[in-house]
Amino acid sequence: MLFEPIRLGNMEVPDRFVRSATHEWMAEPDGTPTERIENLYENLARNYVGLIITGYAYVNPGGKSDHLQQGIYADRLIEPYKSIVSAVHRFNSKIALQIVHGGRQTMLSADNPVILAPSAVTIKTNGVTPEEMTDEEILETIEDFANAARRAKEAGFDAVQLHCAHGFLLSNFISPYTNRRRDRWGGSTEKRTQIVVDIIERIREMIGDDFPIFVKLNATDGFPRGTKNVLDAPECVEIAKILAANGVCAIEVSGGIVDAGQEMFRTKIDKPEEEAYYRNYSKMIKEAIDIPVILVGGLRSKAVMEQMISEGHADMVSLCRPLICEPDLVTKMRNGETEVSRCVSCNLCSDESGIKCNYEFKD
Repeated sequence: MLFEPIRLGNMEVPDRFVRSATHEWMAEPDGTPTERIENLYENLARNYVGLIITGYAYVNPGGKSDHLQQGIYADRLIEPYKSIVSAVHRFNSKIALQIVHGGRQTMLSADNPVILAPSAVTIKTNGVTPEEMTDEEILETIEDFANAARRAKEAGFDAVQLHCAHGFLLSNFISPYTNRRRDRWGGSTEKRTQIVVDIIERIREMIGDDFPIFVKLNATDGFPRGTKNVLDAPECVEIAKILAANGVCAIEVSGGIVDAGQEMFRTKIDKPEEEAYYRNYSKMIKEAIDIPVILVGGLRSKAVMEQMISEGHADMVSLCRPLICEPDLVTKMRNGETEVSRCVSCNLCSDESGIKCNYEFKD
């Protein structure tokens, strides 16, 4: 089951394993991807990860979120990505470029002194209040995303993934917590999703209908159940339906924004029942749409991964920390050498010198 192929749009992926987009801290300061990134992805492809989704690449320097983050904001970046794509394609894997604007989580700097977001909602963790975007800035950002997708196609990527999760700009628009607008970009579920629909439409106009577009979707902001005016079920199902109706080929279900606490990277996942912590959201979404659903969030054991697919929670499983700990995990599972990842979910792999497993195993 985990090793069966699946179609995402017009693209066939050889198995059900996805490397979930992960910030690597491995690009040049100007966002140019490096040989370190190429080697990382090539090793994952060598080890049977069917679909590799890159670390998030910013579509405009004004939307950069972190140091040494990948960029895709200029045509000069196309050539460096070609080498990365070629390295992955030497094996049987597919590769998608995740594209993003930082929104409320944009990194302040001398070159970038202004943070833009749908609404001026203060960030609880640092007290920073972003500026509300004008119509012109929104339209420019739509064009930035479309050009990023064009560059991805020209570089040879098999697809792009729009990052609509984790408190970045498109997530800011989708959530009623961060989008308080009362114009064409805010209010109803449809209006809060409009920017994503417009980006998809503009990508299609620019590069045609055949290039697969995925979405990483926040199903929940991560606040306690019952909190008013935040994103959660059942609204996330309606958003997924809108995206599927507008040509998205697959949806990766995730959740959490920084204002709600440490929801995205839960620690101490040491029992099967603690794995796949977005499973209920993904099942609701999968039952409502007719495109593949990818589940991320605490997956560690082969049995749970198989269960997620066999019981209709998802069509594919997406891994982040386990593949940092064990880039050859899929090979080991394929060969019957292991049933559970060694990853202890300590989060020490978030290393600004470049992601790597820093946990000291006793054996």
